[in-house]
Amino acid sequence: MRDGILAAGNWIADRVKSVDRWPGEGNLCSILAEERAPGGGPANILFDLAAMDSSYPLYAAGRIGEDADGDFLLAEAAKRGIDTSLLRRTPGVATAYTDVISSPGSRTFFHAAGADAFLCAADFDGAEAEAEFFYLGYLLLLRSLDMPDAEFGTGAARLLAAMRKRGFRTVVDFVSGSPDRFRPAAEAAFPWTDILIINEVEAACSTGIGLRSGDGTLAAELLPEALKRLFSMKIGELCVIHFPEGAAAMTADGAYTLTPSCRIDRDEIAGHNGAGDAFAAGVLYALAKRLPLEEALRVGSASSYFNLKSPTASGGAVPYCRIEEHLQSGEFNLL
Repeated sequence: MRDGILAAGNWIADRVKSVDRWPGEGNLCSILAEERAPGGGPANILFDLAAMDSSYPLYAAGRIGEDADGDFLLAEAAKRGIDTSLLRRTPGVATAYTDVISSPGSRTFFHAAGADAFLCAADFDGAEAEAEFFYLGYLLLLRSLDMPDAEFGTGAARLLAAMRKRGFRTVVDFVSGSPDRFRPAAEAAFPWTDILIINEVEAACSTGIGLRSGDGTLAAELLPEALKRLFSMKIGELCVIHFPEGAAAMTADGAYTLTPSCRIDRDEIAGHNGAGDAFAAGVLYALAKRLPLEEALRVGSASSYFNLKSPTASGGAVPYCRIEEHLQSGEFNLL
């Protein structure tokens, strides 16, 4: 029986700077703290899962440079017992990095693609991981895989189709982008996607259904229609939309679930970097353990709750027993 997850895509060295405020153009702010940390969808997902359950099989795939940042990412993966046999080093190209500027209530990213730009479907020929899930992220930030493909629409769609054919349950993630870029990439990838976990902004870009009113209030009554629209774009088995207030999900048979998020005080939040990935990691772990969908959304919310307590993308990750304890004792937002 397949078990675990093969996570592929962006491997990034995050250079995280916490600042006292976001300055206006030409103005100055103070850096309160800074550190280097692993980043990118695959690293965030795998490192969160490694903290939850050290016995859960984890496999990394992607490209990094032959440089200090590449050494750093390999060492961080090795610490957590992650199989890195598919994490390849690319000569003459730097490891991808992102300057992450975290100010109270917001985060901003300055990104250099580096070796990530060269990841392609051929890199997965002969991959032997017997994992249950294949995660690919972030689409729209993987130059070669985002390129057009005559048969499948994009290289990413070709890769997802190949991995599904090999028995994986496929999962995709995107970076938030403009609708004119987002929707074509989504329409190519979705027919080869079994599980979709995206935020409300990405859902709106995919479906054309805005999920916030003019004053920023969540339009919760539109969530079922947005999820149905996603399934009309040929998602396989599960669609999840997460947002600060909670999460909504729908299965292929039309069953709908809505759950609130774990409440967290503003002064407890150290950063938002990786919060969506922490949510996805929690949901995938719960699905792997065959928990009910409502419980899976709650596990995702609790995973995200702990993530918010760290300025880095996976520094707040905790063992699954801590997540269970918080779900028993914590408070939840109102929906």
